[in-house]
Amino acid sequence: MLPTAWSGAQIALSPQEIEQWPKTASARTLADGWPSSRLASFRVPTLERAVPVCRQLARLWMDSEDITDESVRCAALLVISELMTNAVVHTNSVSITGRLQKDGDWLLVEVQDEGGTSSDPHRGGNANEYGRGLVVVAQSAQALGTQLETGGGRTFWARISLTG
Repeated sequence: MLPTAWSGAQIALSPQEIEQWPKTASARTLADGWPSSRLASFRVPTLERAVPVCRQLARLWMDSEDITDESVRCAALLVISELMTNAVVHTNSVSITGRLQKDGDWLLVEVQDEGGTSSDPHRGGNANEYGRGLVVVAQSAQALGTQLETGGGRTFWARISLTG
């Protein structure tokens, strides 16, 4: 699991910035390079459009950390996408937070929501559109877990090997 105390590059994007991405000051600043940090944290509103923005933020951070192995990058992007999508679709959160950290030979990925499940839970299965994301995440990570937060939110985390 990831540490509870985070210090590093923290970015918060508004709904307007998400909708206008990448034509925002934040996007232009980050395109020039992620702030030097082994940790990255980004808080976004629960909009479907936020998921591809989070993928781009994860790519930029991995570039800054010299994470070049394509299998690691693909796994990390899949994990952040699935966990962010689950938080957008299946919770009543106003915002969600994604975090990335390089820790020795591991890349740690975390997504925290504010809690509350949507009124339309979906059940997994081969014929269903929903329900297979966490299975795919589990196949892409060496470890996966969840933690309930004191405020009612939930944190999903995954650990991905940087050494293949």
